Amino acid sequence: MIKQSQKAIMNKKAIFLLLAISALLIICCSINDEKEKTKDLKSDVVQMAKIETVSLAISGMTCEIGCAKAIQSKLSKKEGVADAIVVFTDSIATITFDSNKTSTENLSSFITGIAGGNLYTASEIRIKE
Repeated sequence: MIKQSQKAIMNKKAIFLLLAISALLIICCSINDEKEKTKDLKSDVVQMAKIETVSLAISGMTCEIGCAKAIQSKLSKKEGVADAIVVFTDSIATITFDSNKTSTENLSSFITGIAGGNLYTASEIRIKE
């Protein structure tokens, strides 16, 4: 009779020990997950967008739809470009972009390279102070 009660107590102790170890493992894993999430958030903060706007004069456009709208469409799809408006009548592109991902020079070269690089030329419009 005594042996059966001792076995029951030992079984209860073993179950309790297993539950305690399982709980400890779960807690440790969740702490590591939180640390990883914090690292990800910190890297996102470092890479915050630096938004700039530039106006580029574009020569070589001969029509509204085939030239201006095509350039605007291609610019809008370029990585780092938030917004692009190309006005055919003024021959100007106004581009809002993330300077962490692209630059004025890169955008100018991109426009110049459209249609094989022989049709358009883009240059920054600088306001005289």
